[in-house]
Amino acid sequence: MEHKHTITVIVHDKPGVLSRVAGLFSRRGFNIESLAVGTSETPGLSRMTIVAKGDDEALEQIMKQLYKLIDVLRVYDMPTDTAVEREIVLAKVHANANTRAEINQIVEIFRANIVNVGEDSMIIEMTGESSKVEGILKLLEKFGIQELVRTGKIAMLRS
Repeated sequence: MEHKHTITVIVHDKPGVLSRVAGLFSRRGFNIESLAVGTSETPGLSRMTIVAKGDDEALEQIMKQLYKLIDVLRVYDMPTDTAVEREIVLAKVHANANTRAEINQIVEIFRANIVNVGEDSMIIEMTGESSKVEGILKLLEKFGIQELVRTGKIAMLRS
């Protein structure tokens, strides 16, 4: 049965590693929905958080094959009930004197931030679980979203 999987991969920070990891998913028929890569707590190592949709058997095969890649050190499946997951979004919305107050209320309710105000737009920054991000975006749609940038999901196992 197909469903979303969040996988964390710890790799050596070297050129070509991202391409090899992503290629492995592609060859197995997994569509990567989100991919976030950054430095880790250990110098010289990076952490990749990958969200992909597929069945459990295929995921197990991918995890085994990831370990065969030279620069892959660790691979974790991140079950949503045992992980802290977050996403960051920047959304530029149309705003004018009549709509700024309503947009401000939405921002406050979601504990988001207004990071830029222009003559006819506002940029809102939001951090939270994907469902929270989707919630604020749904409410902001009626003002007209001019631009949207999302980091993709990042995750860490709970203590």
